[in-house]
Amino acid sequence: MWWFVWGILLFWMFATPYDVPGQRKKKDSPLDILQNRFASGQITNEEYQASKKTLENNLAQFFFLAGSRSMDSAR
Repeated sequence: MWWFVWGILLFWMFATPYDVPGQRKKKDSPLDILQNRFASGQITNEEYQASKKTLENNLAQFFFLAGSRSMDSAR
């Protein structure tokens, strides 16, 4: 019975969408941070577009390299 109570408590702490003290929070991605800076007016549209393109290119290169490494290890 106590295991069930502890399970419910742990589920509530880590799975609820509310801001509970001690709950893990998802960190903002670099793109989220960039979008927030653009929305608040800290950067211009040109800076936003250039930075977004850089982030997307870096992300694509990361997945391309990660995919090629996994293919190499499968051989």
